[in-house]
Amino acid sequence: MTDPNRISALNQAIRERILVLDGAMGTMIQSYGLDEADYRGDRFSAHATPLRGDNDLLSITRPDVIEAIHRANLDAGADILETNTFNASTISQADYGMTGAVRDMNLAAAGIARRVADEVTARTPRKPRFVAGSLGPTNRTASISPDVNNPGLRTVTFDELAAAYAEQAEALIDGGVDLLLVETVFDTLNGKAALFGVREVLNRRGLELPVMISGTITDLSGRTLSGQTTEAFWISVSHADLFCVGLNCAMGARDLRPYLEELSDAADTWVSCHPNAGLPNEFGAYDQTPEEMAEIIADFAASGFVNVVGGCCGTTPAHISAIVEAVAPHAPRRVPEIEPYARLSGLEPLAIRPDTLFVNIGERTNVTGSARFAKLIKAGDYETAVEVAREQVASGAQMLDVNMDEGLLDSAEAMRTFLNLIA
Repeated sequence: MTDPNRISALNQAIRERILVLDGAMGTMIQSYGLDEADYRGDRFSAHATPLRGDNDLLSITRPDVIEAIHRANLDAGADILETNTFNASTISQADYGMTGAVRDMNLAAAGIARRVADEVTARTPRKPRFVAGSLGPTNRTASISPDVNNPGLRTVTFDELAAAYAEQAEALIDGGVDLLLVETVFDTLNGKAALFGVREVLNRRGLELPVMISGTITDLSGRTLSGQTTEAFWISVSHADLFCVGLNCAMGARDLRPYLEELSDAADTWVSCHPNAGLPNEFGAYDQTPEEMAEIIADFAASGFVNVVGGCCGTTPAHISAIVEAVAPHAPRRVPEIEPYARLSGLEPLAIRPDTLFVNIGERTNVTGSARFAKLIKAGDYETAVEVAREQVASGAQMLDVNMDEGLLDSAEAMRTFLNLIA
């Protein structure tokens, strides 16, 4: 179970120095060249579905490999281990037919990381080591349709995601993690579902556990896959009483710099960054050396952008060792005081300040305020109804008032359908 003394030590440590997360679990697992038998072990030897590639399962079937990777990262100087649970949710494990083993995966992974972290802490008590329960983004998206011909289609709901994340968080907490890390968020709605599920568990159990979230900027446009800018992403999750917010994956550290700076300026909490070792080459491998990556991250530290750093895809214990050395001379980022203006987020942020002029709200997407819109919704003509919303945005509306409260409508379904289409 979670130890309040460790959480207190974590809060103290992050005030004193820049903390270092471990490197890429998947990259290290690949270096072992494991085969189908390694993934199956004795317990899953007769499982009907191929299991090679289900790395989260190795916490049960090859715990020695996971332990060795954790130990190598701690020997490199990492402060925080991430559990081997990036895809250990019922949603992600459905592809392998392994949903029934999800709790065991999370318990086993947390137990391995906890044991190794405690052993190393016992040797270096002045530098305690911590365990972060990793909750990955799943292989579904709540904000984007998988079918270009049906933009309102969704293959997962917020409630389904929240339930899956809650189940995972419950097991990680029982396994003894010190904090929970919702990471590689490419769809902010998925991330919000994770935060909701996690907070529901913590509230029900009466626990105070640090929660981190880390988004991923997918290309040089500076947006997540679901279209948000970095600041809009932060505003979308800023309600959640976060221990830390950050960026990871997708791009290398060099390309993340402007977005990390933007986040550092906007967030009134600790900030993290664990990027890839550069961009993948034509073979899908990562060529950035530990020295090259450490030099870039040292600049983040010297610029006052970060409180937690580490490595994502392509990084090894050698990268972590170089990063530890590179950030050691630098003080952690100071959390800025942010003026408490009304801040809203769509794809871009909207802050309403004293010098803001009129904020225009489009009122035509309202079945009780627009006869035309009501007629379209009642007829099921959502395509034309979306045009009503688009016309208002094109005319300068920064917000839309959407109302489906009408006696002859299934209002909840109409609202869901319309919001999916305009998202």
